Amino acid sequence: MRTANFFEQLIQDLRYALRMLRRSPGFTLTAIAALALGIGATTAIFTLVNTVLLQPLSYPEPDGIVQLELSSPRGKANITSIPKFNVWREQKQAFQYIAAYDTGGPGVNLTGGDRPEQLKGIRVSADYFGVFGAPLAVGRAFSTVEDVPGGPSVVLLSYGLWQRRFGGDPGITNEMIELGGEPYNMIGVLGASFKTDPPADIFLPLQADPNSTNQAHFLRAAARLKPGITLAVAQDAMKLAADEFRQKFPDQTGPDQSFVAVPLRDTVIGDARSAFLILAGAVAFVLLIACANVANLLLVRATLRGREIAIRAALGAGRSRIIRQLLTESVLLSVAGGTLGLFLGYMSLHALLAINPGHIPRIGPQGSEVTLDWRVFVFTLLISLFTGILFGLIPAFNASRSDLSAALRESGARSGAGLRQNKARSILVITEMALALVLLVGAALMIRTFIELRAVNPGFDAHNVLIMDMSLTGMRFEKSAAVAQVVHEAQQRIESMPGVTTVSTTCCLPLEGGLGLPFRIEGRASSDPQNGPGAAWSTISPHYFEAFHIPLIRGRLFTDRDDASADRVVVINGALAKQFWANENPVGQRITIGAGVGPAFDEPAREIIGIVGDVRDNALGADPDPTMYVPVAQVNDAVTKLNNGFMPITWVIRTKVEPFSLSTDIQRELRIVSGGLPVAHVRSMQQVVGESTARTDFNMTLLNVFAGVALLRDWHLRPDGVLRGTAHAGNRNSPRVGCRPTRRAQHGREARNVVGAHRGLHWYRSRSGAHAVHRQHALWCEDLGPVRVRFGGGAARFGRAGCHVCSCAPRLACRSNSFASL
Repeated sequence: MRTANFFEQLIQDLRYALRMLRRSPGFTLTAIAALALGIGATTAIFTLVNTVLLQPLSYPEPDGIVQLELSSPRGKANITSIPKFNVWREQKQAFQYIAAYDTGGPGVNLTGGDRPEQLKGIRVSADYFGVFGAPLAVGRAFSTVEDVPGGPSVVLLSYGLWQRRFGGDPGITNEMIELGGEPYNMIGVLGASFKTDPPADIFLPLQADPNSTNQAHFLRAAARLKPGITLAVAQDAMKLAADEFRQKFPDQTGPDQSFVAVPLRDTVIGDARSAFLILAGAVAFVLLIACANVANLLLVRATLRGREIAIRAALGAGRSRIIRQLLTESVLLSVAGGTLGLFLGYMSLHALLAINPGHIPRIGPQGSEVTLDWRVFVFTLLISLFTGILFGLIPAFNASRSDLSAALRESGARSGAGLRQNKARSILVITEMALALVLLVGAALMIRTFIELRAVNPGFDAHNVLIMDMSLTGMRFEKSAAVAQVVHEAQQRIESMPGVTTVSTTCCLPLEGGLGLPFRIEGRASSDPQNGPGAAWSTISPHYFEAFHIPLIRGRLFTDRDDASADRVVVINGALAKQFWANENPVGQRITIGAGVGPAFDEPAREIIGIVGDVRDNALGADPDPTMYVPVAQVNDAVTKLNNGFMPITWVIRTKVEPFSLSTDIQRELRIVSGGLPVAHVRSMQQVVGESTARTDFNMTLLNVFAGVALLRDWHLRPDGVLRGTAHAGNRNSPRVGCRPTRRAQHGREARNVVGAHRGLHWYRSRSGAHAVHRQHALWCEDLGPVRVRFGGGAARFGRAGCHVCSCAPRLACRSNSFASL
């Protein structure tokens, strides 16, 4: 019986709430719009969090997959060498499968037809598909017999390539495909649900030498735990592997270096978790501002409905019944706002990701993997209910505690009330203004970071530079002389084209990271052979520094005469010269690069012939690394073969005109000199610079949107915003104000009394916001002293604007007709 009465009353409350909301369409639409913005922003961020952090990885039993990494006091490194991998895959007591694969993957040229294409390929060991539980649509995976040096030339296709180039033909198994001019047997096709990191079109067997001593780190390794094995057991197995490797290669690892197993989810997510926590905090502020806004609306509305509520109480409605009725109205508003906000946030998020994906992991190209699932719908429902109860409680309790007899005596539109009787509204206004100011400061800090990054000198000139990749896999380019010949012919042909200034090549572009090798300075004894000096290492062709306008500080640059028959030479940057030759001239001194890495890297000492300016290799916000540049014609053949196997060569072309206007002609010339090889990843160097700051730009855009939403609600969407709310307060006090002139009180003095009270409120909330700004500023940034003064001035101007608005309505109230007010 009691349950039936509850549902009957609930239906009555819903009907009455809908009827009351329909009577005030302006209020209803404004409140729903404010809630839609707040809940929509919250839902958008949760949708990202759900995709990146909450959804399980797409592999079967993903919690059992770990990444095998190097560990030292300097941190962890998700990279390994073949000898380390050979030691790891012997740890069968903890791991069911252990696999190694390329870090970046070479471009593999699909040739032999009328449509040559550069495909994204990665080399993987035989257990790769067991580690990641890769399903097969057609055929089979690699066998251990095929994953040995000199093994058969076999290949697996991705589902997308199979559909795109072969029309999904199930009979392609055991047919031949030409890659880089060499035949490969297609033995299988991976399932459509299998997604790799990094993405790939084809998979080639790694064929690692079990007796390799090549200590070059260019692979990643992953493993699947045996059933019942915990991560702690896996860590113990990795420690045993570290001891075994140290015994086998005592000169390659120190006593403080070890191996660790890290959950795959952690390595995939990377540093995105901390960025999402900051954005979640920002969007929480937006939601709280929305709650405060609508709560203020409902407080004003409850005051205007004071007589109605008093009549209901006089007719027998208890306080709990009145509170429940008012909460029903607020929950209806929040659910409507949440429904609108869900779709508004989802569409806005996809529009933002289409413009700037921000290098966020797991979201797919342009956010294609970001979808609405049951977690997002449940979250939106819960946050809507929570929001409705949160902003509805204060008005509901405030309205239910009204004086019944006083409310019945008053007319509803002219009940006197002072600032002391509106403490709830004052607290809400203080809170929302302080939170809005914090969001503004966060957006200002991100804008300042954006501007400072754009003002950073990267060490090169990115204007009018065209970039394109070419894969040089295959037997033809296993020797450095063949690569140097192609580069030389391309330089002669392309530099003769109208509009082209300079042509060069490199293995590693600025701002995209690169390779590194140890070196020894001739004539200096190393105090720690196991942790000797190292630097970034880049292979380039002549004219590279001219193409990027990298200045020569001392000595000379590479020329065409620095070939395989000439003495070995190297150019270093200023950072390396300053670190190791601070008080002397390094030009003319000799260094040995790659000693101890492996036989492929053994070479005679190189003479330092020049010093060039520093270039930011990893990021605009990172200091330039000490770097060594070597001419591509003087690289060991074994190193050239190794590099071509896991990374493409990058062409750098400086033009006098808009670079893309010459792209087609340049690609044609490159195909001619390379024997028909395609190029891929065509872009300008300015695009490379933009991609390097994509995450910062994405965060800045979101914080600016949140701050804009907060200001929009504070100053425009609220019908009882700063001006309207103050006007209402002045209107509610008009009977008291009207009495005072009858007692010969002066209008100016009364206006000053009312304005002074509201000015105190606005100055207080601005100072509260400034205090929050100071703490947030200390948390987010260091050494931004001058910005504190600007933000403090901004807070003061924010408060003065509020005070100016506050002065309008009370002055109007003081000009009202005294008898009409009474």
